[in-house]
Amino acid sequence: MNRKQKKMLARILTAAAMLIALKLIPVTGVLQLALYLVAYLVIGYDILKKAWRGILNRQVFDENFLMAVATVGAFALAIVSRSGDYVEAIAVMLFYQIGELFQSYAVGKSRRNISALMDIRPDYANIERDGQLEKVDPDEVEIGSVIVVQPGEKVPLDGVILSGASSLNTSALTGESLPRDAKTGDEVISGCINMTGVLRIQTTKAFGESTVSKILELVEDSSSHKSKSENFISKFARVYTPAVCYSALALAVLPPVVRLMLGHPAQWGDWVYRALTFLVISCPCALVISIPLSFFAGIGGASKEGVLIKGSNYLETLSKVKTVVFDKTGTLTQGVFEVSGVHHSEMENEKLLEYAALAECASSHPISKSLQRAYGKAIDRDRVRDIQEISGKGVSAVVDGHAVLAGNDKLMALRGIPFIGCHSVGTIIHIAIDGQYAGHIVISDVVKPHAKEAIERLKHAGVEKTVMLTGDSRRVADQVAGALGVDEVHSELLPADKVAQVETLLAGKGGKDKLAFVGDGINDAPVLSRADIGIAMGAMGSDAAIEAADVVLMDDDPLKIAKAIRISRKCIGIVYQNIVFALAVKFACLALGALGLANMWAAIFADVGVMVLAVLNAIRALRVHNL
Repeated sequence: MNRKQKKMLARILTAAAMLIALKLIPVTGVLQLALYLVAYLVIGYDILKKAWRGILNRQVFDENFLMAVATVGAFALAIVSRSGDYVEAIAVMLFYQIGELFQSYAVGKSRRNISALMDIRPDYANIERDGQLEKVDPDEVEIGSVIVVQPGEKVPLDGVILSGASSLNTSALTGESLPRDAKTGDEVISGCINMTGVLRIQTTKAFGESTVSKILELVEDSSSHKSKSENFISKFARVYTPAVCYSALALAVLPPVVRLMLGHPAQWGDWVYRALTFLVISCPCALVISIPLSFFAGIGGASKEGVLIKGSNYLETLSKVKTVVFDKTGTLTQGVFEVSGVHHSEMENEKLLEYAALAECASSHPISKSLQRAYGKAIDRDRVRDIQEISGKGVSAVVDGHAVLAGNDKLMALRGIPFIGCHSVGTIIHIAIDGQYAGHIVISDVVKPHAKEAIERLKHAGVEKTVMLTGDSRRVADQVAGALGVDEVHSELLPADKVAQVETLLAGKGGKDKLAFVGDGINDAPVLSRADIGIAMGAMGSDAAIEAADVVLMDDDPLKIAKAIRISRKCIGIVYQNIVFALAVKFACLALGALGLANMWAAIFADVGVMVLAVLNAIRALRVHNL
């Protein structure tokens, strides 16, 4: 408990002790009223204060106003009737404060749990100066600086290991409990915890652009993106609260007036009591508190599992996903391309690889990297000029004075060069030198270990259709799709074609059904933005894809997609449970209160009891590990 909560607990215990004492000690008259009034002010002075401020600020209709009117009215009735029964008014306020204390503790606990899950912000970075380690603010470390991370410390910035080997705890980032081995030459991301060896790391990003900063920014911004359910509850509360206040006023005034007109006793006290009970019952705390808390807990639980959801609106959309569209390279496959063959070469294989590697030397595409790895020698950029990338087709360049084309079937067709097809499964890079076909290189990608299982789990999670979009050849695409069990595949697509395919799929889906697109590259950013929900691979994915996406998978594991959908559905289920339960109890008790069949004690359950149960139910959204 924090200081404020301990103070409230002391007030509750004091007021409860005073009530018990006043019941045991025979006190009457003005002294009795004064003592009960003291007990009432001990437990309820802050509610009265807030209600008065709301009136002054012209924001009258809230739960503080309802409680203030109901309890002050109950006090006034006891005084007018001279019954001396002040217990109900104090009890209502006492139980309301108990409910508020419980809610405050529960919300605080869930926030602390989520904060602990995301406690990845580094406090400092170690920089070596004059043979001594100096702790500095991570914001002050420039790109290219060398930092030292000792065992037990957080990696403060993204970088490359210059020396040392260690095991890294990445659970706060990816949800993966097993440590990851890291050695010289490996890239590391900020937020990991160094477990064993000392690491010297050369930074590659400023702190503001580092992985940890982006994650924290995403989590902090998530609350600003409200779901339809949250927006509905906010609008509902603004209309509902004044409506019940006016209804209570009508209940207190109209029946007695009608009775007088009919020649019957007015029974003002009875109807005013019903109206006050009506006000206590009507307090919308359960809805206003539990719905945002449910979404907050759902986003926090997903974060623990390595799934960052940028807002509750995206969580709600994710629960309705029936179609999942995948990019292939880097999403279903590892994006680790290896040269698996050189065919129909008019020269030595090594020479053809040399031409291909030099022509592709300016590209960071995985295929280009694989050609350079297969070449295995340092690239002399002075041998290459006039490099031009031809979108979706390949590259052209002048290598050692020879015009070199390296690309797919479309590039050869575009330049009118006859080429030889390949029976091998993989990406085929045709090479033409000085306008003459020189052979082709076969490059194969590796399917991710969990890709097939991910497709199966999506279907078990209720996804009706899986689709794969790729720029690769039809043979490669069909082979990968068949191996993974993907329902539909579209190949040989340019970036613009992917958007068109998603548009077609969006037009053909059901009204309430949603479509998710999963990608990782810069060329996926437009499609991620166009889909109902965009999911990006966070570990290997590009910054552009992560920015455009609504959901980020921190460990690039496609298995997490099905888990994210199940988390969202559990969270939305809890939200609907709370809405139905709270409204059903509220309206039932309101009807009973209006008919005089529910007293203040029933009102306390309808308000405080429902709120406590709804908050407890909302916290269940944190428990998602076994989904």
